[in-house]
Amino acid sequence: MSASPPPVPATGAPTLDPWPAPHAASPVDLAVDLPGSKSLTNRALVLAAIADGPSVVRRALLSRDTSLMAGALSALGATIDTSGPDWTVTPGTLQGDAEIDCGLAGTVMRFVPPVAGLSSGRIRFDGDPHMRTRPVGPMLSALTSLGLRIGPPATMLPFTVAGTGSVRGGEVVIDASTSSQFVSALLLSGARYDLGVDVRHRGAPMPSLPHIEMTVAMLRERGVIVEDEQPDRWTVRPGTVSAADQVIEPDLSNAAPFLALALVTKGRVVVRDWPAHTTQPGAALVEILEAMGAEVSVDQDGLCVRGTGEIHGLDLDLRALGELTPAIAALCALADSPSQLRGIAHIRGHETDRISALSAELAALGAAVTEHADGLSIAPARLHGGHWRTYADHRMAHAGVILGAAIEGVLVENIATTSKTFPDFAETWAGLW
Repeated sequence: MSASPPPVPATGAPTLDPWPAPHAASPVDLAVDLPGSKSLTNRALVLAAIADGPSVVRRALLSRDTSLMAGALSALGATIDTSGPDWTVTPGTLQGDAEIDCGLAGTVMRFVPPVAGLSSGRIRFDGDPHMRTRPVGPMLSALTSLGLRIGPPATMLPFTVAGTGSVRGGEVVIDASTSSQFVSALLLSGARYDLGVDVRHRGAPMPSLPHIEMTVAMLRERGVIVEDEQPDRWTVRPGTVSAADQVIEPDLSNAAPFLALALVTKGRVVVRDWPAHTTQPGAALVEILEAMGAEVSVDQDGLCVRGTGEIHGLDLDLRALGELTPAIAALCALADSPSQLRGIAHIRGHETDRISALSAELAALGAAVTEHADGLSIAPARLHGGHWRTYADHRMAHAGVILGAAIEGVLVENIATTSKTFPDFAETWAGLW
């Protein structure tokens, strides 16, 4: 067991708060290297911690969320060396009591409890104050039905998992309409359960299906048998999780504000190392930005986006792409025609209620925006500078800096919240032009 969890990385973000978002007075022409994917890094860490031998997570993202995940798994018995860009993970004996800090990381709150059930200690979970409002009840109920002991009866943080060293597993029905992470959480640890897991979603259409496809692909890469031929059903057969080295792709969702710069400034932006094949939802940016008026190409240098001087509105169902909503909404506020963003009721339960937050902040800058139960309508309007609140949400900060590049005088509150998935984002952004 590691002696102590890895430290949460310090951010070098400017101390000014609110932070004056840089305004781009001329077209940009730049190439960007993005840090690794948080979604891939945290899934790779979980699988490595329950594997049959040491693994290496190469080009791991070092951010608050991934450091919290490494700390949580270290507390459960794994040894994780985070001293370099490639993290070595050595599984350990899952025993002893532990305290898990989830911070604002939904992946820690949802992916780690199924692992904690394999321990022989009492594992208490808590997090930042806002984290206590994020949904986890359906997954806790599912875990209880699979044989885990969770108390007190809880639907949100804090809660405790009392491990017995093994988990029965088996069939479970869950309503994952508020978060696909509920399903991914069960699948990631399912092979280590006595009966595996047979997960069936019952409820409204599930959001963010690409993230479940990501989970399934990573399990299969480690020799785990997963059956997903039937809609809304996933079966993981019991067995070992093979140790494996994983190279982490750039975080394509974090590409959104940088690629948006091309449209906003009529410039050119290249994101290096864009993967030819990926399960990341951010890959949809290619088609979305083309629909909004950009010229997009992929070559040996990466993904290239050129602004044409036009930004078109669009009618888009973002159910599978909720994490892209803030950046897309910012572009829609700058568009020359109306936009309708739909299918995103679930993002009300993300780091903040993103629909209400976007509605309030866009309106504060002069946007013509209407909030709906599952989305936003945005019409062309003359925007102006002002204070942009982030609600401790990194994606809200991304939307703010996109608007600041187009409009003078945008002041972004708590820009340091971007360290959740991109340490030193503000310095990187400010140094682009």
